[in-house]
Amino acid sequence: MSFYTYRTTYDANCPAPGPAQNLPDGLCERACVQVKRVYDSCMQQVQLDDVTFDLEDIRPCDQSFTAPLCFLSCRSIPGKTRITDLSVHPIADSDHLARVRASVSVPIEILFSDANGIEGAGRSSVTMQKDVVLYVPDDSIIPYTVEAVAAAVCVTGTYCGNFRFRVTICVTVILKVLAEVQLLIPTYGYCQIPPCQEFASGVCDDFFSLPIYPPIEGCECIGNTSVSNTQ
Repeated sequence: MSFYTYRTTYDANCPAPGPAQNLPDGLCERACVQVKRVYDSCMQQVQLDDVTFDLEDIRPCDQSFTAPLCFLSCRSIPGKTRITDLSVHPIADSDHLARVRASVSVPIEILFSDANGIEGAGRSSVTMQKDVVLYVPDDSIIPYTVEAVAAAVCVTGTYCGNFRFRVTICVTVILKVLAEVQLLIPTYGYCQIPPCQEFASGVCDDFFSLPIYPPIEGCECIGNTSVSNTQ
């Protein structure tokens, strides 16, 4: 049966096409949206000292670098965090709490320069073991998943030879329990999209705002005002 048949149109648990009953003033409908619902989440921030990175995928690939290399910076690569070796074990006599263990691998890009000042980049990764307590929902047809988001920056780094660096790195890891669901929400309708504002540097604004003729001291001369918007 469709959301929009006679039997469901007036059901408060179904979307309503157009003005819905029992909604506060200003709200115009009940809409069904598909989202990733976050059932639980936690964040951990750690400083890792003396982490060794062996660089791969060194770029530019056609460039020869002269040792010794100089560490410039490093940070995580957005959207590439991986979670492996995941295990979820419910905790006895608790309300949906579980022990969640996983390996979180965060890809890192390191920037460096060689003895001749030529800059390059390479990639590596840092892996952390997580053992935390999270809320997990009951089993369902649409299963929940555990995902990780991470961000990292390096504080210091030392070259160890053979494209290897030893660094101190600050890492933030967010673990989330998610499920792809359809949520029923009240809405104000579609968003109004404003027109784009063209970027203009305004390099001539100061010049165009000057008076046309040199001012006469103590006199406000009529007709000595510049035109702000020339065609």
